[in-house]
Amino acid sequence: QLQLVQSGGGSVQAGGSLRLSCAASGYVYPRSSMGWFRQAPGKEREVVAAIDGNGNTSYRDSVKGRFTISQDNADNTLYLLMASLKPEDTAMYYCAHGPPGGLSTIPDVWYWGQGSQVTVTA
Repeated sequence: QLQLVQSGGGSVQAGGSLRLSCAASGYVYPRSSMGWFRQAPGKEREVVAAIDGNGNTSYRDSVKGRFTISQDNADNTLYLLMASLKPEDTAMYYCAHGPPGGLSTIPDVWYWGQGSQVTVTA
């Protein structure tokens, strides 16, 4: 079993920055993928950024150049640094864990974090 515990998030004005953290405990599958999804009210959950089993990162187009995903393998913690935030980034953000090949869709995900609210005001 694996548990993903998120921290961070909150409310910020447009142009500001926030950092999300996700600590994994329990059995972490070797070379697994980790990533961040988000879901805005009335919208489908979508992938934001991910790291695959080889350490390759990927981002959705709307956050490229503004968001940075990273992980600390020593303590199994995933991070998402979000800069130049926009009101359209407002959503519940979820940490995700999945197979080595990568995370791009909801069916790829094996485990979810509890969610962290990010609110960006104009």
